[in-house]
This record gives sequence, C-alpha cells and structure tokens, in this order.
Amino acid sequence: MKLAGKKALITGGNSGIDLATARLFIAEGAQVAITGRDQKTLRIDGDVAEAMYSANRMVPTYSKSQITPLKNNYNGATPDPGYIPGWRLTLDGLASGLSVSLNIQKLLASFRVEEQITRLVCVEGWSAIAWWAGLRFDDLLRAYPPISQAQWARLESSVNLGPWGNPDPYYVSLDLGTARHPQTLLATHLNGKPLTVEHGAPLRLVAPVKLGLKNIKAITRITYLKDEPSDYWARRGYSRYDGI
Repeated sequence: MKLAGKKALITGGNSGIDLATARLFIAEGAQVAITGRDQKTLRIDGDVAEAMYSANRMVPTYSKSQITPLKNNYNGATPDPGYIPGWRLTLDGLASGLSVSLNIQKLLASFRVEEQITRLVCVEGWSAIAWWAGLRFDDLLRAYPPISQAQWARLESSVNLGPWGNPDPYYVSLDLGTARHPQTLLATHLNGKPLTVEHGAPLRLVAPVKLGLKNIKAITRITYLKDEPSDYWARRGYSRYDGI
C-alpha cells in the first residue's frame, strides 16, 4: 500500500478519518488536512497546558502493584536491534562549543540513576503506568551546559522507521523548562530491566507532563537552540506543546 501523494481529511464532523488513522497516512508521506473541531482541540489543549505549566507541579506517582502493561507504541515499524551496539548520544549546542558523543556505559557510569512510577498518556486515548529508571535530564544539562541563549532542545532518533519499515527519522521539540522538570528522565530501564528495542533502547525520553508522542524513543541526538525547533507531529497538525 502506498500512501505518498495521497490526500486525506480529518474534519470536526462525521466525515473524514480519525486522528489515529491520520498518523499512519502522514508517516508514509500522505497529505492530511486537519480542520474544524479536531484542529482547534489540539491547539487549545496545548495552549492551556503551556500556560499552566509549573516546575513545582508533580504528576501523580504510583506503587509497583499499580503497574500496568505498556504496549509498543512506535508510530511505525519497530527498528531492528542491530543499531544498539554502535549506539551513541550526540550533544550539540553546548556552551563549550564542542560536540559531545556518549555511549550508554558512559551515561550510566556518570550519572545517578533515579526511579519513578508514573503514567504515560497517549494522544490516541490509552495510558499505562510504568516503572522507569534513568538519569534526570536536568543532571545532563548541568554536566553539559547548553549555550546561554538556549530555550529549547531538539531530540532526534535516527533509527525510527515508518509503518512499512522505511527510514523515518523522528524528532521532537522540548522546552528546557520541561527538560529541567524533576520528573523528566532520560530513561534506560523499564520495570526493573534495561529498555528493550520496543520501548526505546537504550535511551528514551520520559516526560510525564507531556503526551506520549513527545516521549521520543531511541534518542540519538540532542541539540540545544535559542528558537523553537521543528517537531514531527506539530508539522502534521498536532499541538506543538503536547502538555498534560
């Protein structure tokens, strides 16, 4: 099935396609127009969440007895695990002017591992409670400070695939306020075990104050910027902020 070049319409009425189906169309290059109530809801929700954000507001935490199954929510095909042995995280936009490359062993040896049990909320209407462990994003920012003007981070995954296995690099914009939130992790473990490929091995974002589409898996690069960078789903009609 080829979707590139095709067009689809999401409307606020009873015609068109739903938002979940639109994600599939968009990932393969189709043109999707979001109009009416759906578009307004996406944008208004993001605006309200951004206005209400506070570094002092914590999302609820849970006990291990409340953990629920977390499905593989890659927006496309699951990558082959062959990328993991050579995986590295590249940091750009640093105050030092350098580009830093770190492997997972360096990250685990250099930072304290924090744990939390929080809920991941998906824009498609489902959620799951999971036990995460990893380094605080704020600790990475302190160890490798960004340029003084930086207000944003662009997180990228070069290993992301489209629904039929085609290369489809994924990228999200993240304000540094959210990156510094005490519950924002660069996670390395899920439910007491190292992340699997399905859940973003070896390093993924866990930002429980954001919807799941911001919680990028298999991060390969973080770039700090003064101005808000492009965002994969915002370019396709979703809210750019995606806060909860």
